[in-house]
Amino acid sequence: MLRARPNPLVHDSSSTQRIMLLVCVALLPNILASTFIFGYRALMLYAVSILACVLTEHVACKLMKIPLSTSDLSAAVTGILFAAMLPVETPYWMVIFGAIIAIGVVKMLFGGIGYNFANPAIVARIVLIIAFPSVMASYSVLPQFAADANLEGQLALGADTVSSATPLALIKNGQEVDYMTLILGTHAGSIGEVSILALAIGAVFLLITRVIEPWIPFTFIASAVLGAWALGGDPMLHLLSGGLILGACFMANDYTTSPITTKGKIIYGIGCGLITAFVRVAGFAAEGVAFAILFMNLLTPSIDKLCATNPLGGVKRVLSKQK
Repeated sequence: MLRARPNPLVHDSSSTQRIMLLVCVALLPNILASTFIFGYRALMLYAVSILACVLTEHVACKLMKIPLSTSDLSAAVTGILFAAMLPVETPYWMVIFGAIIAIGVVKMLFGGIGYNFANPAIVARIVLIIAFPSVMASYSVLPQFAADANLEGQLALGADTVSSATPLALIKNGQEVDYMTLILGTHAGSIGEVSILALAIGAVFLLITRVIEPWIPFTFIASAVLGAWALGGDPMLHLLSGGLILGACFMANDYTTSPITTKGKIIYGIGCGLITAFVRVAGFAAEGVAFAILFMNLLTPSIDKLCATNPLGGVKRVLSKQK
């Protein structure tokens, strides 16, 4: 007997809240590593960012007179990812401003989760880079992890952290960087982008729990590394530096802003990687991950249209020329 039922026809235990909870768990090693490398202020940045994102979404839901959506934890994940891309000395008011941009403008103004045109955390970071370039380009780290030799002047001022160059900046200046330092993350940079070991643990967890598929991370990372090598850069240094792993494994896979089909995901990942490599090696900035993801987010609808498949049993439309 054939029974007709409305969708969904396939049921599993997945839900937005469960997926976001697993992402939070995957990011926990990175939060702990950030606190160890940059001190308690890194933990405060995460806390302020999460709280600001959640409160912004709560207020937006009230103003828009729609059901509260903060319980799905998506705002908390955005808060973690946004804070992860910030220098440790970023003022708290700037973190709050960025959270309002991410949640209030990019997410809620377009209808909430599932309707945003780009990754909210990525857009918020780029807005801060444009609006406050000097702050977003000033990186600090605990004195014991600084790459600079002359720190006496900074330490004499009683600062908890000291200014230091990031590995990508050192690479741009032709200086060498130790691979083990990059893996552990004991160097200056954005608080959640430095520890490749912590990020790798989280990425493996997401792959095992099937929160993400390997298509975008693999093609993103592979094309970025190969692109950097083709342009004359050190592939290992570009693999282990900056926000490549964070972007490829935690942000480029956003369900709303990434393509649906496997073919589309591969095209999307390759595009992200090549743009990242070009900006890093030949561009004006040391980092290019955020710009690459935003650009490919904007192309996602076109990629989905290009890679759309026919429904099961469907017939391709044949266009005949009229004589």
